[in-house]
Amino acid sequence: MRAPLSWLAEYTDLAPGATGADVAESFVSVGLEEEAIHGGDLAGPIVVGRVLSFDEQVQQNGKTIRYCVVDVGTHSQMETEGKHQEIVCGATNFEVGDLVVVVLPGAVLAGGFEIAARKTYGRMSNGMICAEDELGIGHDHTGIIVLTRLLAPEQLEGVQVGDDAIALLGLGEQVVEVNVTPDRGYCFSMRGLAREYWHSQGSTDGGFRDPALLSVPEPTDDGYTVRLADAAPIDGQAGSDRFVARIVRGIDPTRPSPPWMQRRLTQMGMRPITLAVDVTNYVMLALGQPLHAYDIATLSGSIEVRRARPGETLTTLDDVVRTLDAEDLLITDGGDVPLGIAGVMGGATSEVSPSTTDVLIEAAHFDPVTVARSSRRHKLVTEASKRFERGADPALPPAAAQLCVDLLVEHGGGTADPAVTDVDETTPRDAYDLDVGLPARLVGVDYPRQRVVEILRAEGCAVDDDGGPTIRVTPPTWRPDLVDGPDYAEEVARIDGYAKIPSIVRTPPSGRGLTHSQRVRRIVANALVARGFVEVLTYPFVGDDVADALGLEADDERRYAVRVANPLSDEAPLMRTSVLSTLVEAVRRNISRGRKDIALFELGMVTLPGADATHTAPVPGVDRRPDEDTIEAMLEAVPPQPRHVAAVMAGEAERTGWWGPGRAASWEDAVESALAVARAVAVPVEVEPETHHAPWHPGRCARIVLTDGTLVGYAGELHPKTLTALSLPPRTVALELDVDELTRASEPTTRYHEISTYPAALTDVALVVADTVTAGAVERSLRSGAGDFLEEVALFDAYAGEQVGDGRTSLAYRLTFRAPDRTLTTEEVNEFRDAAVASAGEAVGAVQRT
Repeated sequence: MRAPLSWLAEYTDLAPGATGADVAESFVSVGLEEEAIHGGDLAGPIVVGRVLSFDEQVQQNGKTIRYCVVDVGTHSQMETEGKHQEIVCGATNFEVGDLVVVVLPGAVLAGGFEIAARKTYGRMSNGMICAEDELGIGHDHTGIIVLTRLLAPEQLEGVQVGDDAIALLGLGEQVVEVNVTPDRGYCFSMRGLAREYWHSQGSTDGGFRDPALLSVPEPTDDGYTVRLADAAPIDGQAGSDRFVARIVRGIDPTRPSPPWMQRRLTQMGMRPITLAVDVTNYVMLALGQPLHAYDIATLSGSIEVRRARPGETLTTLDDVVRTLDAEDLLITDGGDVPLGIAGVMGGATSEVSPSTTDVLIEAAHFDPVTVARSSRRHKLVTEASKRFERGADPALPPAAAQLCVDLLVEHGGGTADPAVTDVDETTPRDAYDLDVGLPARLVGVDYPRQRVVEILRAEGCAVDDDGGPTIRVTPPTWRPDLVDGPDYAEEVARIDGYAKIPSIVRTPPSGRGLTHSQRVRRIVANALVARGFVEVLTYPFVGDDVADALGLEADDERRYAVRVANPLSDEAPLMRTSVLSTLVEAVRRNISRGRKDIALFELGMVTLPGADATHTAPVPGVDRRPDEDTIEAMLEAVPPQPRHVAAVMAGEAERTGWWGPGRAASWEDAVESALAVARAVAVPVEVEPETHHAPWHPGRCARIVLTDGTLVGYAGELHPKTLTALSLPPRTVALELDVDELTRASEPTTRYHEISTYPAALTDVALVVADTVTAGAVERSLRSGAGDFLEEVALFDAYAGEQVGDGRTSLAYRLTFRAPDRTLTTEEVNEFRDAAVASAGEAVGAVQRT
């Protein structure tokens, strides 16, 4: 929203000598963000010029360039001596004879941009012909300014070539532009901005002149017929609860808008059109109440506000035929012919034309939700919709209509009908019992009772103060955002001044450190980083085809995923059931961009609803806190969301270099990485072969389980079909572990034993077993029989061949024994070894190889 200083000064007293920067700073102090300051920073010569001729040529880059001769007259700031100037211009929207804005050498544009004569496109250009954005009066850069199109004829009366364009376009005055937040819709008006500036000056009495304080006639029985017939209100809220209609007859269609009005519309970034349209736009900018003008000759005699019917269409003012939705609120002629989408845009059938003499003025109040939905549904963001969807003032339509009527009568020569229509179904705002000490408690600043009451009354609130601990506050009609105590406390702090709130950094209380779960997650991440993996974060959303790409069976629990109601992308509407399903996409993307050796991991949550998930979470209202039963039902409906860690490795695990050839990553690397994670959190795990678990290779996959058999995860080489479906390199390996299981398993306190200072005793044993027996089973049997002095079991060799026979495998282990209080003898070590071998023979049929 823009605010010319001269217009702002009509509604409030500006500080003496206040500049645009001063006013912007004042707005910031009350919570309005400064967007820009327009005007006031231009220096001449910027003059009116007339195009005498041009030579148009197409350059090698396809751009059309015009070499123009422009008459710029004479000026005290210029040394043109009345000579015509040659100017190079890249725009093509003007013709010979057009009046344009010319910036001559020596001028300074916004931002300190100095203009000088320079050679361009092979010719000397003595200045430039300006577009709107170059002068700060708009954002259009598609063509240059043609004054006969920008200004009305009466504004150009007496204008001569060489006249100062700064004065002509009002560019000498500063215009402050602020960014209006959604809860401050009343600031989309000069009335609202003037009130805010008044507050910023610390004033609570006098100094603000409300332009809406007009004498408005009472409604009459013979006014234009208006019916509010909303048969389908949204959330019980009617689409329109107030509609004011006024008629002005006998307007002279040849009369233009007054120059001062056209200049203000131009300063606000709007183009003057006709008197009736300009007046409605001016009133909207002044008061914040959108209006619409109808050619009464095109109407049947009554207006009905209703919802759209199935199959209805409307051609809006932008000449687009729009198919209406049942939620769209319409302004209709007699209930049958749509005239416009309420609060968004009018229709083309009743548009005020240059020949219109009798005008019906509409000033209504519409439901913000209804307008917002229609605006987004039809992709129509208009000046009206921006104000209505933020909450317009329901008490404003009579005053806005009256101001519009007064301006049309004064400048159009029309006559106002004595008949007045005001269909008012608004509901008064309820008073709120505010604890006067609440602002001080919430903000931390002592606000005396008198100051709280003073600020709220200055804001427009009706305050009933009987001296008790609370005061009854009724918010003004233009502040729908004031609902409860914190809202009023915020207003007190804002108006009293944010600068008065001290910045105090509190001393944080001593914490208890990381939780056990947090420590485990850090240890897991550090363990994988130590093995050369790089951590990434991916979005936890996948597409419907990811289960097929991973080769999951039809009855696999991981196929059952939660579908997001409003996904970020229609291509990924499901919550992931495996971290690996999103991590592989990060791997694929890196490989596609030239990375050949990849080792990535991610630690994140998965969502596992399961096949029998039938719970639906209740949707509580927002008017009060949900009760305990509702909260419990909501929690029960949330599916399990365990935390997993997944890692993927492709390419070389050990790099090739001058030292020799490298080594490709293999399933052993994935298994060892999984074991490294378990060792890091001090959780003993066992490795078991897995013959069928997607997306891993059936012969190169291992199950990682706790000693009690609880499954922790899988590690190994991914299935070739999966690699093809995901466009990953052959022999890519991966792991995925349940971090929550590791966390639970590591909950018991780990006790460290005293390190023995006595030497270790090493002994080797080779056992021949059936090739169906796993090395893990052999190791467990050795440990169970070796006794308490066994310190370590390590497999260092495996052999299969003629010497052990078909279907047999030789596994060689190194057993390490150590006693805490003495050096073990050879006889003791042999005894422990024999006991371990005997245990293996009994458990897995192992025979010691000689």
